[in-house]
Amino acid sequence: MKKKTKLLLNLALTLFFLIMIIVKGPNLNPLYSDGAFAWCFIFSSYVVLNFLIGLGGIRVTTDQSSHMSVSVDKNVKGIKTGITLLIIFWLLYFAVTVLSMPLFNYKAYRDQLGQPEISEFTETVQPLALNQLPVVDKALARELADKKVGENPGLGSQVVLGTPVIQKVNGKLVWVVPLEHSGFFKWLKNLDGSAGYIVVSATDVSDVDLVTDHKIKYQENAYLLDDLNRHVRLFEGGLFRGMTDYSFELDDDGVPYWVITTYKNRWLFSLPEASGVAIVNASTGETNYYGVDDLPEWVDRVQPEEFIMQQIQNQGAYVHGIFNFSNQDKFRTSQGNIIVYNGSDCYLFTGLTSVGSDESAIGFIMVDMVTKEPKMYQMSGATEMAAQQSAQGKVQQYGYSASFPMIINLDGKATYFMTLKDRAGLIKQYAFVSVSNYTNVGTGETIDSALRNFRQVMGSSNDGIITGQNAKEAEGKVYRIASEALGESITYKLILKEKPDQIFTISYDLSNELALTEPGDRVKINYMASGTGICIATAFDNLEFKQISDDESTAPAESSEAAESESSAE
Repeated sequence: MKKKTKLLLNLALTLFFLIMIIVKGPNLNPLYSDGAFAWCFIFSSYVVLNFLIGLGGIRVTTDQSSHMSVSVDKNVKGIKTGITLLIIFWLLYFAVTVLSMPLFNYKAYRDQLGQPEISEFTETVQPLALNQLPVVDKALARELADKKVGENPGLGSQVVLGTPVIQKVNGKLVWVVPLEHSGFFKWLKNLDGSAGYIVVSATDVSDVDLVTDHKIKYQENAYLLDDLNRHVRLFEGGLFRGMTDYSFELDDDGVPYWVITTYKNRWLFSLPEASGVAIVNASTGETNYYGVDDLPEWVDRVQPEEFIMQQIQNQGAYVHGIFNFSNQDKFRTSQGNIIVYNGSDCYLFTGLTSVGSDESAIGFIMVDMVTKEPKMYQMSGATEMAAQQSAQGKVQQYGYSASFPMIINLDGKATYFMTLKDRAGLIKQYAFVSVSNYTNVGTGETIDSALRNFRQVMGSSNDGIITGQNAKEAEGKVYRIASEALGESITYKLILKEKPDQIFTISYDLSNELALTEPGDRVKINYMASGTGICIATAFDNLEFKQISDDESTAPAESSEAAESESSAE
């Protein structure tokens, strides 16, 4: 009877743990902290069950007064062995946890990121054309996606928005937002998957598309076997792998995938290091594992942001060891980071500031999100937070809030760019802020007008961008001219016969003569050379109108001379 009871209890406990594994989908690899804890807990449960209950270790007695007492018989065979093993397992777990701390191997913490390559910002960061500046941040992308869902009757009650992920798809910078089931019964009604996903352009607030060609069956918050974590852990070989950072990405054909970072610890239970990715087809569930060196070309990111930020922090905190009480040469990241693209490569970009400093940056660091190759830019200036506050101060009468700024190569200088939004989260203005001197701020209702204002501010300051080597002047005949509506603004694009390899972009409010300019007119343009073939005009003059004015001013004199000649003849 005792053996049968013991067997039933063990089966019940095993069933309980199997259910928990199916529900939670944990990491069961004992080389990770969570996996080791799980095994210690499971083993402890079996020990308690078998040695204290199943073997009679707990003795229940009742006296004549019907009082029940419980005692543990420490002499029961095996009880000492079980308790000894419990103590060993838990001591080992806590010992490894303590030894994983920086105190015992600070060099591993300090050196995990690797030695950054010291680079010149303007030599390694490509200039961006104005129409390629990312004006849509994560919050606005969610707002625009939510509005798109609301435009489709019936869809809003079926789905909720997942986490927007910025990425490049076929060379276009976009936010991709998966549509997820809004509840259990919505999932039950759509077992083949939710409607699809929404693509929001990062450079144009009016470019928002709902894509329904691909169902999203496997989701982070789905149910039963459609749950993404459960599917990968139980059926795709992930039960004993370190996995984190579930991001939704598209391949070049628009097929949706979940890209999950796999990682290993470099020192006991600490210093997680990305080793590759698990790529899960969001529609079919098909899963493939890749190392960092053999990724598909469309995968933009492998390194989790939290891994990189922590590694930068560790390098700054332990630069001279653990006991650096004077904070010599210590640095930390500024308050925030941003994902940027330099060409086709994805980077994490953040400022660096001295410990105790709030507004002054000692440099910036850019880390490749695939290879983890770091680049350091040793230039002093304002932190992102200081730049935000400076831009908000320029328009404080409106109460606008600035988005987290991105740093760009503008006219050969490092410059912050950000949007200024109202309380509803809508973009009202744009701002450029000098990194080297954050009091130099240019704002405007269009990017062109903000850039002109910024250049005027810089031209009147000691930085002197306008009078620098990038300031150029061109004169020639118009070969092509066309206008393009960008939001509430109009931009003219013009090509001169003398400079066929350059396109001049000119804001409509730069000159009233633009609307009257035609091919063949001789014009003069002041512009900023960018090295990309796209030149931003700072001044425009149609010389044909001056010639007409000169002709009209000489006409009366010629008429007067003719009249005098006729009078003399008479």
